Amino acid sequence: MNRINQKLKEDHKLLSIYFTAGYPNINDTVSIIENLEKSGVDMLEIGLPFSDPLADGPTIQASSTKALKNGMTTALLFEQLKDIRKTVSIPLIIMGYFNPMLQYGVEAFCKKCKDVGIDGLIIPDLPVDVYNETYKTIFEKYGLVNVLLITPQTSEERVRYIDSVSDGFIYMVSSASVTGGNSGFGNTQTDYFKRIANLKLKNPQIVGFGISDHETFTQATEYAKGAIIGSAFIKHVTEKGPTNFDVFVTSIKNKS
Repeated sequence: MNRINQKLKEDHKLLSIYFTAGYPNINDTVSIIENLEKSGVDMLEIGLPFSDPLADGPTIQASSTKALKNGMTTALLFEQLKDIRKTVSIPLIIMGYFNPMLQYGVEAFCKKCKDVGIDGLIIPDLPVDVYNETYKTIFEKYGLVNVLLITPQTSEERVRYIDSVSDGFIYMVSSASVTGGNSGFGNTQTDYFKRIANLKLKNPQIVGFGISDHETFTQATEYAKGAIIGSAFIKHVTEKGPTNFDVFVTSIKNKS
């Protein structure tokens, strides 16, 4: 069983952290992964930096720009990750845009993911229809979970279609804005979380966008299996450096 599916069976709310590979320094990728696992994070999203990240807010965009200037590439990321499963056991997901994967070759990319121990992919700009018709069999061949996204504007019919195509979890974007744009959730988002929960989908949902502290983590996970933190973690790394994540992770999971 894929590590993502195993993790989803655990009886607690999951915390997933997003970080940008090659940020703040080109060789920080592996140590950040190892330190986050030691800090008690359940799952990790490794951001593959891209020059035109449409869904990302200014914090993650800036980290991507810096990582690209540092020299991060798809090939270098795979080289950095080649021995990651010797030290890390939690699920690892690569989050990136489709263009670099297309340039690398979709099947070659998926094979390399399997070789280094990646469990899944999140590709915000790969439409579910295109994935289902063209690439799903390739992903499945290499044992990769493709995590598809929904937003408050996604129709119930579309949500159910995405659920039928998925085999892992659904990334529930908390709002229609870019990452890092919110502080706290209002009634609109809470109603959306409830509405999706009431659909009783076969795949659990993990909420992303706008989670930055214990309060928003708790709000997001009241109706969902877990939550993803990106911009707040990138800010922490920018201010405090790429080590000692215990305090950050503890502050999210437990009210201080």
